[in-house]
Amino acid sequence: MSTALQVEPTIETSKSGAQLVKDTYKGKVHPDWCPGCGDFSVLSALQTALLELRLSPHQVVVISGIGCSSNLPGFINTYGMHTLHGRSLAVGVGLKLANHELKVICVGGDGDGYGIGGNHFLHTLRRNVDLTYIVMDNQIYGLTTGQTSPTSVKGMKTKSTPHGNVENPINPIPLAMVGGATYVARGFSGKQKHLVELFKGAITHHGFALVDVFSPCVTYNKDNTYQWFNPRVKPLEEQGHDPTDFHKALDKGYQFGEEVPIGLFWKRNDLPTLEDLEPVLHDGGGPLAFRGLGIPGEQCRALIQELL
Repeated sequence: MSTALQVEPTIETSKSGAQLVKDTYKGKVHPDWCPGCGDFSVLSALQTALLELRLSPHQVVVISGIGCSSNLPGFINTYGMHTLHGRSLAVGVGLKLANHELKVICVGGDGDGYGIGGNHFLHTLRRNVDLTYIVMDNQIYGLTTGQTSPTSVKGMKTKSTPHGNVENPINPIPLAMVGGATYVARGFSGKQKHLVELFKGAITHHGFALVDVFSPCVTYNKDNTYQWFNPRVKPLEEQGHDPTDFHKALDKGYQFGEEVPIGLFWKRNDLPTLEDLEPVLHDGGGPLAFRGLGIPGEQCRALIQELL
């Protein structure tokens, strides 16, 4: 009589001593993405990264904007916020300044992040805010059923471009590097173990970390599919790439065609973060969220009454 092999779940201990398993990070809502969507892999990789980093759910907050991928905070057991279209980074910056001890992770899609949220993206880059931004880049608007997005390739036929897209796409990798990001990586949802390592590096990095993830939309994007990406994606780690070489990283970031590099393009540790430069966060008073208002109660009540 044969016995089925029993696989024990990976168990980690949090920094506070509590036992953690991957289900620790399982949200109360079941993901409702289309079967085969790359976002499932991104969610699983993020949960695994948090487990391997031994971060308890209360140490992490996941913030999103609007879109298919922006439903992710409901599918993971951490603090979370589902905010306005393109505004996840704006909320993330405010939250990081209010409680700089939290690990802030913003998530969303290419339309949310590079389209309506493009302005917030640029200014969060230049400030080098200490947070992680995971963009599930499916190169199309999925939630609104298949229109061209900021990363759709030229010539792509969609609902909004039936004769082919006439615009050049945004390339987030060199854009992030030139804008001031200090950790710039690209992953592919078809390589989940590789994605876990990129997420771990981003979350532990001190500064703004972008991980742009090719996450194929199996429903509306019939061009950039798993079958298209699989033979083309090439991990930079297997090519001996030096992520401290800015110009070579830029060159790699512009490659997209028969070979598509994935991995860590660029990293620097010598640029102060916004939190490093804000004196009030280093006066020994702890996170702003736990401090008193700093003005007498009577004055506070008078101000509130005036506003009401």
